Amino acid sequence: MQDLKLTFHESSLIFPLQPTQKRSFYLSNIDRMLNYSIPTVYFFAASPDFPPPLAAEKLKLAAQRVLVPYDYMAGRLNLNTDSGRLEIDCNSAGAGFVVASSDFSLHQLGDLVRPNLGFRRLAVQTLDNVDNDNQPLFILQITSFKCGGFSIGLCVNHILLDGMSAKGFNENLASQAFDDKPLAVVPCFDRRLLAARSPPRVSFEHREFFKPDLGPGLPVFDCEREELEYRVFQLSPSNVNFLKEMAAKSSETTANARISSLSAAAALMWKCKALSRDGEYDKERVSNLLNVLDLRSRLQPPLPAEYCGNALLVSYASARCEDIDKLEFSELVKMVAEGPARVTDEYAKSAIDWLEINGGLPFGEYMVSSWLRLGFEAVVFPWGKAAHTGPVVSHRKDICWVFPTVDGVNALVSLPPPEMERFEAHFRKFFSPETNRAAETAVHIPAAAVVAIS
Repeated sequence: MQDLKLTFHESSLIFPLQPTQKRSFYLSNIDRMLNYSIPTVYFFAASPDFPPPLAAEKLKLAAQRVLVPYDYMAGRLNLNTDSGRLEIDCNSAGAGFVVASSDFSLHQLGDLVRPNLGFRRLAVQTLDNVDNDNQPLFILQITSFKCGGFSIGLCVNHILLDGMSAKGFNENLASQAFDDKPLAVVPCFDRRLLAARSPPRVSFEHREFFKPDLGPGLPVFDCEREELEYRVFQLSPSNVNFLKEMAAKSSETTANARISSLSAAAALMWKCKALSRDGEYDKERVSNLLNVLDLRSRLQPPLPAEYCGNALLVSYASARCEDIDKLEFSELVKMVAEGPARVTDEYAKSAIDWLEINGGLPFGEYMVSSWLRLGFEAVVFPWGKAAHTGPVVSHRKDICWVFPTVDGVNALVSLPPPEMERFEAHFRKFFSPETNRAAETAVHIPAAAVVAIS
């Protein structure tokens, strides 16, 4: 169901509830390379105490309250001509607030985990009644359904928040929807904690970045727009255990507990993506996988847990397509796991310094971004926790979103139709008894190990 029969009732700019200081907000080199929007949506069942009009009223007031400490989220991007740096002009130009309603009930939408193009209208990325040069960096939307349930959509420019920061922001937004609660998290806004050293010292080769040929305007991390198919590949707990068992075979790491679910899932996504790009894949083509990492605990001294900004880097794994096809799965998992192990305090600082000199962007064929430990589903609003929350499909085919479900792990994949067909074929082949017959003496592969695809 792509047409949700929406009616838009309000589309406006909202402003901090109290006056805020006009200032320039410093952005780190990591912030500056993530200029693209991330839409997410929360679905809530009907609550007799909070009908949608009341929830919308409380949500709007909560947003106005939270924009006081998070004043930069009501600002606008600005390229400082003197320094040549991208920054945020904290000018209280406003965030977006949208109220809509659907002619359907939530149950009529079917499985909310299933990727749905219609959900993009539940977290709009622009306001139709605002000029292009004044579009907000953050838009909050509430959409009611016939059953009394509703969704909350958030479209946030990645420059504003990373995943951990977004979790804190969402907790604070939820807290301010109550009448008398303080902020749930006291954020640390000092992004100079991730400033480059002076002078910059690049001590590693950083194959995870490239230096783009930037034209006029703001740098944007983007990809080509084309027709895509969207599917969620569902990994049950037995599927995840099977991946770990396969990863432990012929590997230096023999204990399943030492092989993360993310490394195993990312290795499988990489294999399927690398082999599906071409009908007859180029054996010599090198495929690069990027894995998004949180830096907070990796730096010395560690960043505050409440650091509000993009405290992340990407690690990389790189191999020829023929090797990705022929190597044992355990070797692919090992390559994926070696990437995060490479990112020490000195490596991270070297990467930040490299970005200071080169102004680069992430470089890789495929990026895996994990939401497994973010805990968005645990955020408590006055009307309770979300029945489901997750990423909304977008035009990006270069990012695989991995997010939790009640019973396992989901991977949202977006690819052109022919490539998606090949991706699915490789995915199913991996779990087939014929492919893994050699492992059957050590690993029992139940029928449930055949992965369901939404």
